[in-house]
Amino acid sequence: MAQEATTVTYTTNDEVIANQERGFYHHAETHYYADNSGYVPLDVTKLRTFRTQEHITQVLRLFYLEKFAKQDVIDKHYLDLMQADFNAARAAGVKLIVRFAYALPGAGWPPPTPYGDAPVARVLKQIKQLTPILRANSDMIEVVQSGFVGLWGEGYYTDYFSNPADPSQVSDQNWADRKAVVDALLQALPKDRMVQVRTPYMKQRMYGVPTGTAGGLTAAQAYDGSAVARIGQHNDCFLASPDDYGTYLSDPIELDKDFVAQDTNYVPEGGETCGVDAPRSEWPSAAAEMARLHFSFLNIEYHPDVLASWGSNIEIAKQKLGYRFALTQSTVSQSRGNVRVNVQLRNDGWAAPYNPRQVQLIFQNSKHTYKYNVPADPRRWNPGAPITLNWTVKAPPVPGTYKVLLNVADPKLQGQGRLPGSSETYNAVYALRFANNGTWQPATGYNDLQQTVTIR
Repeated sequence: MAQEATTVTYTTNDEVIANQERGFYHHAETHYYADNSGYVPLDVTKLRTFRTQEHITQVLRLFYLEKFAKQDVIDKHYLDLMQADFNAARAAGVKLIVRFAYALPGAGWPPPTPYGDAPVARVLKQIKQLTPILRANSDMIEVVQSGFVGLWGEGYYTDYFSNPADPSQVSDQNWADRKAVVDALLQALPKDRMVQVRTPYMKQRMYGVPTGTAGGLTAAQAYDGSAVARIGQHNDCFLASPDDYGTYLSDPIELDKDFVAQDTNYVPEGGETCGVDAPRSEWPSAAAEMARLHFSFLNIEYHPDVLASWGSNIEIAKQKLGYRFALTQSTVSQSRGNVRVNVQLRNDGWAAPYNPRQVQLIFQNSKHTYKYNVPADPRRWNPGAPITLNWTVKAPPVPGTYKVLLNVADPKLQGQGRLPGSSETYNAVYALRFANNGTWQPATGYNDLQQTVTIR
């Protein structure tokens, strides 16, 4: 028996939503010196407070490997400390942006040599040692920054990957060594996890793509598992000067920005501001550039003067960094044992998600819940265009009246029960919440379409 189609229109809100893999992040670095000192573990309570009080769901975990710049083998104790950090993130309901580095600058500027990083052969051996822990905890890793090379892992002031006396001089062999590090990281991670390099030129030079729009990923290339489809960029001197202190090297600079603007339709862009450069670092310019370059995340701690200059607009940044999906309308009908669901939505954020999501239609009443995986890829729900989804699924097998819900789940975490020491379920914490009124089910992580179907 056919059921007449019902249409619901949704209203939106301006809440800052603690969705994963987007928004502001906190910086948390840790060290490991020759005497095994310096490691500061992540604190579950603090991480949980970031998420529940600040709506911040991500931490840049910068692992400094000072001890291991001079030895090939990473201590098992260090790997155990890393595992404890991933366990803390899992218990707190946050994710980590991961980077490894060997050295911070010494006193004075420019930094004195030697800088303190490690040669390529040692880096590659250590990436192999890190591979099991990265793979085992890929559910807690949103992206890995290429790291390892140079001070802060940013690839410039390095003893081995350019001329130490003039770091701007990078030989063909240096580039081959840098590419070997990125390739090793890509191999260490599951195919569904990405790496960010520090500048667009690094990707262009290592993987043979031109600058400008033509060099960026196409829709056909996106998510095909290739190296170029898995490499984004982190700009850690965003808004600091016309070329962001050497982040952009093209002539004119706009070519590199055009490249990033195209590429980041499908790969992650994030970073931090590092100094006032008015008017470019002020809100109107900053917001326009974050939208153009599809920024997913930004450091909430640095640079404080830049962030302070944005005033109350910081709340807009909290809303728009990364994705922000809002339902606009849905229509539900049934006929001949099938339920048809049409969902219309839009992305009010600056970027799309860059990691996979599992989309499900849920039929729920007090006695039964039925889940149907449906074809959809939120990574392609880009800002700026309406998104229309149409699905037809079998009606629930047991008669009754069911709510119709939408679950946009983290495929690695949706079935894992409750967070350790918490009443929250993994799905409720890691699933995607729409920016609508009256739709979120906080206990399950489902979005209520405010539709029902009655099965007779």
